[in-house]
Amino acid sequence: MMEAKSTHKYIGTSPRKMRLVIDLIRGKSVDQAIEILHFSPKHSSATAEKVLRSAVSNLMNKDENTKHEVSDFFVKEAFVNQGPTLKRISAAPMGRAYKIRKRSNHVTIVVATKK
Repeated sequence: MMEAKSTHKYIGTSPRKMRLVIDLIRGKSVDQAIEILHFSPKHSSATAEKVLRSAVSNLMNKDENTKHEVSDFFVKEAFVNQGPTLKRISAAPMGRAYKIRKRSNHVTIVVATKK
């Protein structure tokens, strides 16, 4: 069983929003996962699809001698880690300031063959 990994770091959405999308594809076949991500209305699904396609490409390039079918691949692992948080300040009434935390995340997808 071969596997390949793809990671995208410092994505400018919160990890919580990205996890909603990543949870949909975990354990699914690659064909089904790409279809789910492509037609998902979530903004972060486009980034997740890009990472998934990169992982599939990495797996195909790993062993160029043998012919692989995309239908034989499945999403073995998919997880989201929290990235650095940018701290910003928003003006508030009476001279106060509110903190704005702009969160980021790191997505990792591992694709493997079924055989």
